[in-house]
Amino acid sequence: MAQLAEAPAMPGLSVLPGTSPCGAPAALPIIGCEPSGVNPPHVVFNGPTMQTYTNPVFAYRRSADQAPGTRSRHPVVVVGAGPVGLCTAIDLAQRGLRVLVIDDDETVSIGSRAVCYAKRTLEVLDRLGCAQPVVDRGVSWSRGRVFLRDREVYGFDLLPEPGHERPAFVNLQQYHFEEILLRRAAELPTLELRWRNRLVGLDVRDDGAELEVDTPDGRYALDCDWLVVADGARSPVRHLMGLESRGQVFRDRFLIADVLMKAEYPTERWFWFDPPFHPGQSVLLHRQADNVWRVDFQLGWDADPDEERKPERVLPRLRAMLGERDFELEWVSVYTFQCRRMDRFRHGRVLFAGDAAHQVSPFGARGANSGIQDADNLGWKLALVLNGNAPESLIDSYCDERVQAADENILNSTRSTDFITPKSAVARAFRDAALELAEQHPFARRLVNSGRLSLPTILEGSPLSTPDSGFDDPAGAAARPGAPAPDAPVQGLDGTAAWWLRQVGGGFDALLFWDPDKDSSHPTGTAAAGAPASTAALAAIADRIAAGWPGLPPATLHVATRRADIARLAAQTDAHQYRLVVDADGLLSSRYEARHGTLYLLRPDQHVCARWRSFNEAAFGAALGRACGQRDGDAPTDPSAAANAGSTAQVVA
Repeated sequence: MAQLAEAPAMPGLSVLPGTSPCGAPAALPIIGCEPSGVNPPHVVFNGPTMQTYTNPVFAYRRSADQAPGTRSRHPVVVVGAGPVGLCTAIDLAQRGLRVLVIDDDETVSIGSRAVCYAKRTLEVLDRLGCAQPVVDRGVSWSRGRVFLRDREVYGFDLLPEPGHERPAFVNLQQYHFEEILLRRAAELPTLELRWRNRLVGLDVRDDGAELEVDTPDGRYALDCDWLVVADGARSPVRHLMGLESRGQVFRDRFLIADVLMKAEYPTERWFWFDPPFHPGQSVLLHRQADNVWRVDFQLGWDADPDEERKPERVLPRLRAMLGERDFELEWVSVYTFQCRRMDRFRHGRVLFAGDAAHQVSPFGARGANSGIQDADNLGWKLALVLNGNAPESLIDSYCDERVQAADENILNSTRSTDFITPKSAVARAFRDAALELAEQHPFARRLVNSGRLSLPTILEGSPLSTPDSGFDDPAGAAARPGAPAPDAPVQGLDGTAAWWLRQVGGGFDALLFWDPDKDSSHPTGTAAAGAPASTAALAAIADRIAAGWPGLPPATLHVATRRADIARLAAQTDAHQYRLVVDADGLLSSRYEARHGTLYLLRPDQHVCARWRSFNEAAFGAALGRACGQRDGDAPTDPSAAANAGSTAQVVA
């Protein structure tokens, strides 16, 4: 068994009273950059208490697995109780699986760290039961501005279109975010979390892994079917397995200063190139909860991290920017970063997620967002495999899809970093010319890159998707196969306002658009006696989908229609097992390019995996099987096999 050497505790954080802000344009700004790929952070730790937050200390408790002579086996063990590990565990526990989380710490994040959570991440958190507390606690925003020296070049709006439940972004310090996840985890009876439990030994086998865990009471051993590694950028487990993460280290340093101050600056992302208060470099400002403002100063590669984090160096920079405004330093860090990833995220029964698998620069808020989307991609696949509804090879698609996402994030992050920190005179001349042109010419704004902000990856070419046909612009459609399903406002049968994505997720969902006035025949050619042909056709489709396909999980059918047609369709919903949603504003139909009969199949993570202009029994069954990892010609998975697979079937009803 591989053994892990003792490692020093990670340093943390900061606090010292300061005094003032100004020198910038008359109003200051906002957005979230998150030092996810920090390498390593240079931070001063003066204790877990800041001006606005005191870190909780979670008690170590001896577990039943530590009893002499005990050798327990768990279906899933997650290493790391940060955002990615907790989201993975919550997802699995919501599906009824027993999941154990171990963490070598005893508190949440020291310092604000990842602070910017994107719309798609919030939609994932909705499914996990955590989004509303994040929105309520955080600062929502969608607008930003770009400055060159002392003037505004242009502004932008990341979500100009109405009809979305969640904002473009929410800024919230990571310690608040983790506490929200921990409260949700405590509500789930099949989720166990053990603090001050450190993985120090690992033996990977074909059917799982043998773990050795160190605690204040000594070491103990346990087994698991699957090990999910979400232990951060420096991942001790990755090193324990002798694995590497490869990529580019950027030769630059940045100062993060969390500043406590009352300011009426707009809730926007403000980014300066070559500002007068910090000439030759870049600066980012954005707001967090509790009147805490995050300021990022580019320092250059030659800056001394130990010196730059000292108050006598930090405070003059802030005063030059903020002027004679009262403020206090909340947290200070100096960091470098890198863009890199592991070659593969799956190593047998060991799965890597979040920063343990891939790292990006802070620009664009792609670190925590992509990690949480790792969890979203992995949870349903592990559940299907553990429940016997999919072959183990389905887990390979986690690696395929999330490596694609990591490469996209690394590409965007690298381009942002190269633009923000040009490494040659030619690159700087290009950047400055693009900024000068952007002030008067909208075409040049596409060339300006102050951080391409996080967007979900469209899983083009995923082995789980069915090739598209019958749509006018399959390559550019918002709801094409591989894309996350767009949200839209809908109504319930009683007229209550709701949101489409709140109706789906967790299992497979089918969305059928139906207009009773436009169908004239039953799909089999015979209408039910005494029933209009259209409602009979709908009933036949619903009955076939409800009957399911052998060896595959069920799909829930949702039928979208107009308010005027509810009366004709509502009477048969119970008998034929479908759910009606009212497309009151027409936005659902518009975003899904729908006409009468259009049918979508959505994965449990709300990604589109197939769509058709009309229902076809064979095509639907084949698409459902493909989305569960069955290749063409494969025999259906036998769920009963899980019953004979030891702890693999340890599912709580």
